[in-house]
Amino acid sequence: MSEFTTVTRKGWGKRSKNSIGGAIFGFILAALAVSLLFWNEGRAVKRYKDLKGGAGIVVSTDSSVVDITKEGKLVHATGEAKTFAPLKDEVFGINEQAIKLIRNVEMYQWVESESTETKTNTGGSETTRKTYSYSKSWKPSLVGSADFKVKNGHENPTEMKYKSATQVADGVTMGAFQLPLFLVKKIGGATPLSIDSIDAASEEIKAKARPYNGGFYFGADSANPMVGDLRVNFSSVRPGPISLVAQQKGDSFTPFVAKTGGTIALLERGTLQAEQMFELAHDRNKMLTWAIRIGGFFMMGFGFYMILGPLSVFASVLPFLGRIVETGTTIIAFLLAGIVWTLVVAIAWIFYRPFLGITILVVTVALGIMTVRKLRAGKSNSAVDTTPPPLDTPPPLT
Repeated sequence: MSEFTTVTRKGWGKRSKNSIGGAIFGFILAALAVSLLFWNEGRAVKRYKDLKGGAGIVVSTDSSVVDITKEGKLVHATGEAKTFAPLKDEVFGINEQAIKLIRNVEMYQWVESESTETKTNTGGSETTRKTYSYSKSWKPSLVGSADFKVKNGHENPTEMKYKSATQVADGVTMGAFQLPLFLVKKIGGATPLSIDSIDAASEEIKAKARPYNGGFYFGADSANPMVGDLRVNFSSVRPGPISLVAQQKGDSFTPFVAKTGGTIALLERGTLQAEQMFELAHDRNKMLTWAIRIGGFFMMGFGFYMILGPLSVFASVLPFLGRIVETGTTIIAFLLAGIVWTLVVAIAWIFYRPFLGITILVVTVALGIMTVRKLRAGKSNSAVDTTPPPLDTPPPLT
């Protein structure tokens, strides 16, 4: 690993100007976060309604025959996904009876990493120390070395002779049904293919590659790779049992359009009941909803942090004061983000599901009021004089 360090200094005036520009961008970021959160709640509710409605009308069908009485209905079917024409990678000589054939290519390349250390000086100027580190690693795509801070000695190839690719079979069937491409693409469960010989590969491959770890290696020594070396491995999705929920259309399927305009097209590997498939779909909807909620919270927090950024820059004329203000503004930024996040989610729920949203808001406000009253009552009790009364004076001894 090699390193290169640069040191730059930025004056207080330029920092102040940049922080004001950052504050403007912070407003935009916070506004985008609000929009994203509001949209996400609507998306989540709509998807929930689609799935709930679909679960109430789905009917099961036997995949071994096409039941014309279920034409246009949302159906649940299970069966073996099969393909009859093998998938071929002519270049590498791979011939596999599979639903998907996946070629994974990696190149050994230089990678640049950057670490930054910033120090605020008396007077508000800022000294930034950046260290660029260079190491070699296997990467699935080209790493452009033209943008490296230090290009000399860290040049990467500008092209990959062979690229990753996925082939998807045509004519995949499930019993009497033909599976459309959009459902075939949903079939997962890829497993590695072990290639023990390169004899079936093209002459070009046989001249340049050799077997390695169940795949192919392009380079002089796999134990000591050089920049530009390639390694190629294959995996496949084999025929097997699947379960699906979609609209029956002739001897095939199409996405079912719900009343809200959303679509239902579910597919899982293995044999699952309709209830299980809808439960999995609900779980994925919840996971996506919370992922966007959390992402929106941090997006909003960084937006408020940038909005308050000028305060810490102005205070950094005295470095210790700048650090205190920056810590304070960071806490305030994420507190504000939490407040706005809660309000946006609550308002979105009131907009999309009024009864439940208003109920949640009322309960939240009630709990808040009860908490405040409890705290005040605790303070009042602590203020009462708790000194025990004096003991009665004993009678004099006679």
